[in-house]
Amino acid sequence: MKSAQVFKASATTLSVKIQDIPKPTPSADQILIKVVVAGTNPKDWKLPLNVKGQSGTNSGDDVAGTVEAVGSHVTEFKRGDRVAAFHQMTKPHGAFAEYAIAPAKTTFHIPESTSFEEAATIPLAAMTAAVGLFCRLDLPEPWVSGPRRAAVKGGVVVYGASGAVGAFAVKLLVRAKVHPIICVAGRASSFVEGLIDRSKGDMVIDYRSGADKVVEAIRQAVPKGEKLNYAFDAVSEKGSYQQITQVLDPHGHITLVLPGKKYEGIPETVHKTTTTVGAVHGSPDDLTDFGYAWFRLFGLGLKEGWFSGHPFDVVPGGLGGVQTGLHNLKDGKASAVKYVYRIEETEGLERSKL
Repeated sequence: MKSAQVFKASATTLSVKIQDIPKPTPSADQILIKVVVAGTNPKDWKLPLNVKGQSGTNSGDDVAGTVEAVGSHVTEFKRGDRVAAFHQMTKPHGAFAEYAIAPAKTTFHIPESTSFEEAATIPLAAMTAAVGLFCRLDLPEPWVSGPRRAAVKGGVVVYGASGAVGAFAVKLLVRAKVHPIICVAGRASSFVEGLIDRSKGDMVIDYRSGADKVVEAIRQAVPKGEKLNYAFDAVSEKGSYQQITQVLDPHGHITLVLPGKKYEGIPETVHKTTTTVGAVHGSPDDLTDFGYAWFRLFGLGLKEGWFSGHPFDVVPGGLGGVQTGLHNLKDGKASAVKYVYRIEETEGLERSKL
């Protein structure tokens, strides 16, 4: 089968080589997926470029396709099922290939009404949002009532609300009935407007107005007499968390999304966490059951209509377009969209022989 391997070409550029490798076999708790569409995330270029030892890897983790085979312990999936999945990061047999391997726990059914392109935008980004909101910030999930819900006052800031992680965070907050949602976005602010409910105090702040104006706008968005206690920073750089902490209560909660980064300037009294989506695969902490539950909720939400994927752009050329997509993502050309690749468009692909 063909697999796209991502290499570090220089300090700032990547090269992608399409190689022929053996078709993998799933272990007892895994699923082999015939990839129809693969999705892209920022880590797909960051790991090969910045992390020692990651060059020459299939760095894709967002998979959408059909079940080809299942391991001996897998009971809820069968050959031919339409699925999306979160491949385990840094492990072999990622999404940029004809066939990918994913744990059964991080695979979920997708309805006929959901395209493979839409499904490929969901796994990593939506789960990052869920982990950040409900595990790191400990906000109440949709079914939670009582004291925990009553304690959430002052709203929640989502910085970077037009990006995939931020937009999914907004969608999940809406589902959990947590308001007001104070969104910070840029040129795709109109997209974010379509996700929020102004009647509940939700609003969108344009970060391009400058740091001082963003800080003041966040301050004005917090309901009078209340304090801002929660912030999901889906950017975590370029001044984002510094702006948030000027308004955040000194004992408030902020979660950030760039692991390994030193977040200088955040008051020591603030409860600071890093949202690491790899936890649903067991590292750095074990949130495997949480991931299992929420991936199935994503599938249910798609079926029932209260959940949806992110807008997408199809990069032409299948696996041959991965290099273009990664460089465009690195250069900041994506605005409120995720790049996806249709594997069947790969030049020289002959699936019938596999």
